Amino acid sequence: MRLLRSDTGFIHPHSSEITPQAVYANRRTLLRHWASGAAGAALASWAGREALASAPAGASASTLAALAGAASKVDGAHTVERPTSFQDASSYNNFYEFGTDKSEPARYASTLATQPWSVEVEGLVRKPGRWALEDLLKLSAQEERIYRLRCVEGWSMVIPWVGYSLAELIRRVEPLGSAKYVQFVTLADKARMPGLGSRVLQWPYTEGLRLDEAMHPLTLLAFGMYGQVLPKQNGAPLRLVVPWKYGFKSIKSLVKIRFTEHQPATSWNQVAPQEYGFYANVNPSVPHPRWSQASERRIGEDGLFAKRRKTLPFNGYEAQVGALYAGMDLRQWY
Repeated sequence: MRLLRSDTGFIHPHSSEITPQAVYANRRTLLRHWASGAAGAALASWAGREALASAPAGASASTLAALAGAASKVDGAHTVERPTSFQDASSYNNFYEFGTDKSEPARYASTLATQPWSVEVEGLVRKPGRWALEDLLKLSAQEERIYRLRCVEGWSMVIPWVGYSLAELIRRVEPLGSAKYVQFVTLADKARMPGLGSRVLQWPYTEGLRLDEAMHPLTLLAFGMYGQVLPKQNGAPLRLVVPWKYGFKSIKSLVKIRFTEHQPATSWNQVAPQEYGFYANVNPSVPHPRWSQASERRIGEDGLFAKRRKTLPFNGYEAQVGALYAGMDLRQWY
């Protein structure tokens, strides 16, 4: 795979150009307050106490509590492509804890209890501990990031997320020199997640990154989308978003982060290692046994004359992340 020059990449548009006008207009006043860290933390704290429990599955963007984010200055944080509609992004999901059909998460995720919520940080860190959701919300100023999302199944979306770089949290917990990887764990609640009765995966769902991947500025700890808190079917109350990797790496409803010396087990890699590699970087040159990765179907562009889009290396983020894999055979380390 050829690496792009560092001076190439996405053009950064204004938020008003890519955010639905109704949502953008309603939160302009809030955005002004995010300029200062103190005001941003106060608003984030309010969102954690009052808003997150009111994000029902299947809700429209206008019925979810607002969670504003200032325009991010991270290189590659905004694509010029038109965002997928909220309706499509919140109704076409892979969240196997609630079923394997794309429509089942929106139908069944209303059972997910997001209050109270905490994330345990453990393993090779100087400051292990349990972080309450309210504390995570105010750890750093929220930003809006408009990312491409590419599923290994050959479809894609463009979603405006709200959150901050995972590196902000990682720096606070101070990984030891022996920490080389980070494992992430999703909630596994048999009482509220009917999909856990399926044998399609081993539960709880786990994913992993190299520490340098987790520290990359584009790796996002997301609390919202479309200027609102996350819908339950999209991984409320917080999830990971790693835009240059296939979507299954962006773990939902996060409850544990573990720092390790050795490469951690990940759910899909355990089930079918010949199909799902640990790295899972978007690569049009490495086909999946069941799906070509050379092109993709953009959700919402399903008309009679809709054409498949050419898939880009690293999902279009090669300029930002390609150096992480310098010298690696990306066909072997897929």
